[in-house]
Amino acid sequence: MKTIEPIVIAKGNLHGAGSEGIDKQNIIIDNRADWENLISKMDKVNKVSEQFTETKIDFSSYTVIAVFNDVKGSGGHRITLDILANSERTLVVTKFHSPSGNATSVMTQPYYIAKISKTERPIIFQ
Repeated sequence: MKTIEPIVIAKGNLHGAGSEGIDKQNIIIDNRADWENLISKMDKVNKVSEQFTETKIDFSSYTVIAVFNDVKGSGGHRITLDILANSERTLVVTKFHSPSGNATSVMTQPYYIAKISKTERPIIFQ
């Protein structure tokens, strides 16, 4: 499989203690309405989209991949993605990282949002 370098739009943590209403999930977004809906949910408590590298996505050329973890009781949690592709599929390998040592006592929800070139291959999460 060949490694695909995604274009990172945003990664970090939501700080609304779950008030955004976003469950732990993997999301594939291929249209503006779904993208705007996700941004609206993420911005419900804090305007996190102001930190995105971009919010206007050309969905004729790109697909957005968004990964959210559970709400955590401390800081220091993060997500990384490895994206691989062959002629049959695009594989998104998600890794959830916990803090080592002391962490801040604040409710956080890690997320990672990136875009990849549009593909006809199915996108599979692992």
